[in-house]
Amino acid sequence: MKLAGGSTLLVASHNPGKVREIAELLAAHGVGVHGAAELGLEEPEETGATFAENAALKARAAAAASGLVALADDSGLSVTALAGAPGIYSARWAGPKKDFAVAMARVERELQGKGARDPSAKFVCALALAAPSGETEIFEGEVHGRLVFPPRGDRGFGYDPIFVADGLHETFGEIEPTRKHAISHRARAFEKFARAVFAP
Repeated sequence: MKLAGGSTLLVASHNPGKVREIAELLAAHGVGVHGAAELGLEEPEETGATFAENAALKARAAAAASGLVALADDSGLSVTALAGAPGIYSARWAGPKKDFAVAMARVERELQGKGARDPSAKFVCALALAAPSGETEIFEGEVHGRLVFPPRGDRGFGYDPIFVADGLHETFGEIEPTRKHAISHRARAFEKFARAVFAP
């Protein structure tokens, strides 16, 4: 599936931080972005067992409803000492109000409850690109690091304030967005996406 400069892509997300980050990544390719909330699209229930399955489900639903090519991201935090949790439930840990302060506090509480000393974690991202016909492609990326408490920084979104990527001392909530875009799980998935979609 190819996208030309000047085309419009629907980002199948109601998360303004995620839509903004994807729009920033796409800006260099001259692609316009609309978020699902702008078009009044409903969020489908995420019934997949993996990030890739949920991303594909969201992208196909948005493409079918809008008639536009849709890009969906399913991503989250996978904590080693919690057997990969919160994983695909990362957003749900934030509750109906999407309060990630609540979610980060739960991660800390769960780790303390297990007496866990291993702070290692990773962010995982699966991007799904779907055409209205149902044709779908998946692109995945990961970034490994460790957790720190209390949360630090007010940049980024989600679990960024408790995640320090390998090789860094600051959290994703503290670093400049351009630095995060260069190394994040979403950036790594996006590199694969861009090679497949924009390469001549």
